[in-house]
Amino acid sequence: MDFTDWTQRLRRFATGRASRAVAVLLVAVGGAWLGIMLGGPVRAAVGPVEIGMSAEPSWAGETVVDAHPLGTLLFDTHNAPVGLRITLENINPARAGALLEDPRFSDQLPALLEKELSEGVRTLILRAALCGLAGALIASLIVFHRPGPALAGLLSAAVLMTGTGAAIALTFRPDSVVEPKYTGLLAGAPSLVGDAESIVTKFESYRVQLAKLVNNVSQLYDTVSALPVYDSDPASIRVLHVSDIHLSPIAWNLMHSVTAQFKIDAIVDTGDLTDHGTGPEDKFVEEIDSFGVPYVFVRGNHDSKATQRAVAKQKGAVVLDDSAKTVAGLRIYGLGDPRFTPDKSVAVDSDPESLAALGRAHATRLGQAFKPVDLVAVHDPTIARAFSGAAPMILTGHSHERSTELLPSGTRLLVQGSTGGAGLRALEHDEPTPVAASVLYFDRKTHRLQAWDDITLGGLGEQSVQIERHVETEPGRTISPGPTSVPSPTGSASGTTSP
Repeated sequence: MDFTDWTQRLRRFATGRASRAVAVLLVAVGGAWLGIMLGGPVRAAVGPVEIGMSAEPSWAGETVVDAHPLGTLLFDTHNAPVGLRITLENINPARAGALLEDPRFSDQLPALLEKELSEGVRTLILRAALCGLAGALIASLIVFHRPGPALAGLLSAAVLMTGTGAAIALTFRPDSVVEPKYTGLLAGAPSLVGDAESIVTKFESYRVQLAKLVNNVSQLYDTVSALPVYDSDPASIRVLHVSDIHLSPIAWNLMHSVTAQFKIDAIVDTGDLTDHGTGPEDKFVEEIDSFGVPYVFVRGNHDSKATQRAVAKQKGAVVLDDSAKTVAGLRIYGLGDPRFTPDKSVAVDSDPESLAALGRAHATRLGQAFKPVDLVAVHDPTIARAFSGAAPMILTGHSHERSTELLPSGTRLLVQGSTGGAGLRALEHDEPTPVAASVLYFDRKTHRLQAWDDITLGGLGEQSVQIERHVETEPGRTISPGPTSVPSPTGSASGTTSP
C-alpha cells in the first residue's frame, strides 16, 4: 500500500470522526435545550409577588419581566445565548398589604427581595443544569443507541453549559435596570417603568430598584377599580417633545394620554404642525387650548406665518421665533424655520451649507444678545447642529425618524420622529411611519437632562406603545462654548410669507 492510499484512508477516517462529533454535539445541544424548557422553569415567592422563572434561547442575552396584561420590561443584563424570563404569576395579598401599609416592611423589602430572588435564581440554575444534562443524555441515547456517543453528548452539554454560565457571570450588568425597554399599555407604563428622576438621583444598588419595581407592580395588582396615581417627582421637570404632527388627530390622542399619565410640565413642538399652512388648517391648532400646560412652538417648513399667529392665539401657547422665554422653569430659545415649502415663491437657500451658516449666525446672536438658555428648539437638524455648544440640549425634528447624538461640544441633539405618523402622506408608503414622542426629565435645580423615555406607538390608537428608557450618563458635563464669528446668514429665520 503506497503513501497515497494511507493519506486517503486517514482523510476518510478523520472526516467520519468529524461528522460523528458534529452530530453528537447537535443532538446534545437540542436535547439539553428541550430538557431545560420542559423541566427547568421554577416558581418562587419574591416579596409579595409569586413569579415564574425560566431560561430560554436568546442571542441578545436579556432579562424579560412579563407583567401580563400590563406589559413587559426588557433589561439588557448580559451577553450570552440564553435569556431569563420572569413572569408575574400572582400577588400574595397579605404581603402586598403589608408592603403598602407598613413602612417598616418597605424598608426591609430590598434585602428580602435580594435574598428570595437569589434563592430562586440558584434553584433555576441548578434545575436547568440537571434537566439540560438529562436531556442531552437521553437524546443521545435515543439517537445513537450506544453509551459512548451518549457520554460524549453529556460531556459536550456540560462544557457548553459551563461556558454559557461563565459568559453570563462575566458580562452581567446589574445597572441595566435603570434603562428598561417597556412594551404594553400606555396607562400602565409610568407605574411599571418607574420615575426616571428618582432612578437617576437615588440609584444605589440593583436591589433598591428591584424593590421599586415590585412595589409598583404590587400597587397595580392591588388596585382593582383604577390604576394608582403616578405622583410627580418634585425634583424633576417633565417635558414632552413632539414634532411633525402634520394635521394628524392621532397625535393629539397620544399627547393627551402622555401628558396625563406622565404628569408633563410643558410640551415642546418643533414644527410642521400643519401640511400647507392654510386658513382652514388653523382650526386644527385649537386643540392646544385643551392641554392645560405650556405649549412651546417653533415654526416648521410646512407652517406658514399665519399658522404661527394662529398658534400664538391659543391659551398656554408660547411661540418662539428667534426669541427666548422661561417655561416651566427652563429657559428655552426657539427659531422658526426660514422656509415655507408649500409656497414655492418664497426664495430661501435651503442647501445644507446655507442652512448651517444661518444656524451659526443665530447661535452667535444667541450667545451675545440672550441670557444663557437650557434648551434650544428648531425644526431642521442641519440648523440645529449649528447651535452646538450654545445650550446643553437641542430639540429638532423634520426627518420623521428619531435619533439622538452627543455632539463634540457636549450638547445633546435629539431629533424627534413624526408624532403624527407623518400625517395622511404616510399612507402613501408600504410601511407606516411610527408615531413618536419623547418625555424628557430635567433636574429642577441644575436644569440638566437626567433621562428620557422614547415613546413609539405600536398598536391601534394610543393603547399599545413601546417605551425605551435612556439615562444621561454625565448630566453635569461641561458644554464647550459655541463659535464666536461666523458668516452672515444666507436667509432669515423670520423671512417667510403666508400662503
